[in-house]
Amino acid sequence: MSLIRWEPFNAVDDMFKGFPAWFGRLPRMPGALEAGTDWAPSVDISETGAEYLIRASLPGVKKEDTKVLYEDGMLTLSGERSQQEEQKDEKFHKVESFYGSFSRSFALPDAVDDKAIRAESKDGVLTIHVPKTKVEATRPTTIKVQ
Repeated sequence: MSLIRWEPFNAVDDMFKGFPAWFGRLPRMPGALEAGTDWAPSVDISETGAEYLIRASLPGVKKEDTKVLYEDGMLTLSGERSQQEEQKDEKFHKVESFYGSFSRSFALPDAVDDKAIRAESKDGVLTIHVPKTKVEATRPTTIKVQ
């Protein structure tokens, strides 16, 4: 007899795979969706010594259809992916792409240079560069207890 380690999360995934397709697809990352949005792009966030990098996967979204806004410590990425028109001689059997408006917001740390934030789009990936600013280290202060 061999022992098999039980992974509870794998069991839940297997359970949901068994549901019929007529349940339909749920939007990815429902917690990330904001009011009025249809879907949310997947995002990778990384950090170097000089900047934070936010890479959003936006295949099929034109640069003109995206907007990046920084306000009060929040960086918001929004836009829209238009659905291509169905051709008369073409019949879709399955569509797994998300279309419509999207929005993602990220709280940024205080030590960023908001005037130097820049964004570039290449090969369906929007990369947002958020430069860091130097923060002076504060010295610990001893406070007397009375």
